[in-house]
Amino acid sequence: MVSPAAQYDIQYTPLLPSQLLLGSPFQPGTPSAAFSNPQIAFPTSPTMSAGAFTPTDQYIPYQSYMDLASFGDLTAAAAAAASPQVVQASRTVYLGNVPSETTAEELLSHVHSGPVESVRMLPEKNCAFISFLDIASASHFHSDAILRKLSIRGQDIKVGWGKPSTVPMNVLMAVHQSNASRNVYLGNLPEDITEEEIREDLGRFGSIDTVKLVREKPIGFVHLLSISSAIKAVQQLPQEPKWANRKVFYGKDRCAYVSKTQQQNAAQFLGISPGYEHLVAGADRDMISNALAQQSAAAAAVATTAGGMANLGNRTVYLGSIHPETTIEEICNVVRGGLLHQIRYIPDKHICFVTFVDPTVAAQFFAMSNVQGLMIHNRRLKIGWGKHSGPLPTAIALAVTAGASRNVYIGNIDESWTEERLRQDFSEYGEIELVNTLREKSCAFVNFTNIANAIKAIEGIKQKEEYRNFKINFGKDRCGNAPRPMNMNAGHHSHHNGASNGNAPVAGESYKEVVVSVMICC
Repeated sequence: MVSPAAQYDIQYTPLLPSQLLLGSPFQPGTPSAAFSNPQIAFPTSPTMSAGAFTPTDQYIPYQSYMDLASFGDLTAAAAAAASPQVVQASRTVYLGNVPSETTAEELLSHVHSGPVESVRMLPEKNCAFISFLDIASASHFHSDAILRKLSIRGQDIKVGWGKPSTVPMNVLMAVHQSNASRNVYLGNLPEDITEEEIREDLGRFGSIDTVKLVREKPIGFVHLLSISSAIKAVQQLPQEPKWANRKVFYGKDRCAYVSKTQQQNAAQFLGISPGYEHLVAGADRDMISNALAQQSAAAAAVATTAGGMANLGNRTVYLGSIHPETTIEEICNVVRGGLLHQIRYIPDKHICFVTFVDPTVAAQFFAMSNVQGLMIHNRRLKIGWGKHSGPLPTAIALAVTAGASRNVYIGNIDESWTEERLRQDFSEYGEIELVNTLREKSCAFVNFTNIANAIKAIEGIKQKEEYRNFKINFGKDRCGNAPRPMNMNAGHHSHHNGASNGNAPVAGESYKEVVVSVMICC
C-alpha cells in the first residue's frame, strides 16, 4: 500500500518541540544553524567602491542589527553568536542576477518594507542596490526576499548586503522637517495634462520609477528613484511659470505602505491582542520593520529546519490523520493567521493541503500547530510540509493586493435566495467550501476552496441577469483572522459563519513567547 506521503510528495517531518525552531533567532546558542549558512541569511554581497564593481567576502549577518531591547536576553544570545567580523550594519540591500531588461518600477513592485532613499540599477552587471532610509526597513526586505525566494522574470534573485553608508544630511533634514520622500505629489493639475508631459517635466530632476494620474481629482504622483531628486523637484518646480499655480509637495512612498496583513503579522509577533492590530499602523516604523524582519527570519528557520533548503518559501502545510467525519468547513474553522490561496481536502486519504498566500504565515501556522497541537473531533492532526507551492502567481498576487480572497460577498438579497440556490449557481465556477446567508443583513457569503475560482465567480456571476441588482464583491477570508485561544474540540461542530476557535496563541501571547515557553519546557 502506497503511503499518502509517497503518493502526494509530502515532506512530513515529525518534530519534537525543542527541535521546532532550531536555528531561529529565538533559539539561544543556535543561530549559526540557520543564519551562518549563506544560502539562508546573507549571501556574499558585492559593494560599490569608487564607481567600480568589486566583490567582497564580508557581509553582515542579520542578527547584528536586530532590536535587542525588544527581545531581551533571547535575542542577545543569538546576536552574541554572530560573526565576530561584523563591524557595521547596512541600510542597502544588494540584488544580483537581475535580468538586464528589468525596470525600476518592476523591481520596486516587490518592495513593501519601508521608505526607500535611493535605487541604483546596474543592468550591465545584472544587479541593483536599494538603499532604505533606515536599517530596520532594509533588514525586513532582506529577510522577506530570502524567505519568498524573490524571482523576477523567471530568474531567482540573489540577495545580499551593500556597503554600509549614511543617509545624506540634506535628505535627513528634508525628511525630518517636511516628511520628504521620493514620491512627488502634484495637485490642481490641468485636465489635459498627459503622463508623457509629466515625465518630461520631472525627469529633468532624476530617473523616474512610476507616474500615476488621478484625473477625477485632478492630482498626480511621481515616484523618483531617490529622495534627493524629489527634493530638487519640490524646491524648483514651483518656481517655473507652468507650475506656479500647482501644488507640489511630497506623497507617501509606495514601498512604505503597511498592509493590513503586515499589521496583523507584526501585532501577533509583538503579542498585541486580536482586534487591536490597527494600533500597529500608527506605531514607530522601525518597530514594525524589526518585528516583520525577525518574523521572516524565524519563518525561514522553521521552513528549512523541517524541510531543508529546498523548502524555503513553501506556502503549503500538510494536515494528516484527519477524522473520517471531518468536513472541509471544519478544517477551515481551525486554520487561522493568514489568507488562504487554496485548500485541497482528500477525505478518503484523511489528508489535507492548506496553501497560504504568505510563506511567513505558512511557517507560523506550521510552528504553532506543531507546538500546541491542532485538534478536530478530538483527534490531533499530523502537521508537515506539503510539496513546495512555488511563488504566489503574479496574477493572484495582484488580485490579493486589490482585495481579492476566496470569499465572495453578495449583498441586497432577499429571503428567496437560499443557501442551496446560491451553492447551485456558484458551483459552476469551482468547489465551494461554505455558503453562509445572513438574513438580518440581507447578504450572503460564498467561500470557495481557492482564490482563482472566487475571481472567476465574481466575473461570471455579474453577467447573469438575476444577479445584476446585487452587490457582488470579495468578502473577508475567515482564515485570515487572528488566531484564537485554543479549544481542544475546535472543529467538532460546524458554524455557518466559520466562527470556530482555532489552535493558536491566546490573546496577547506573541509568537516569540510561544517559542520561549516551548524552550523552557523542553
